[in-house]
Amino acid sequence: METKKKITEKIFKITVLIQEKYPELSDYLDEVQDTIPAMEHPEVDAGTLSKYYETLDNMLKDYLLEHPELGE
Repeated sequence: METKKKITEKIFKITVLIQEKYPELSDYLDEVQDTIPAMEHPEVDAGTLSKYYETLDNMLKDYLLEHPELGE
């Protein structure tokens, strides 16, 4: 499994990509954050971060499938 640092870097990169190239998806970023525990002191481990990254990645892939003219 990847380290928390590596996964966090991937999350940062895909978030920047979405904000810069596909700003219309930026509205959904707040909703996707709901996949991260929201307790007072949540345990955010590599597994939780991986799920969050996968959610972002799937959202972007689905969007590009629906809008092939946009490409990447």
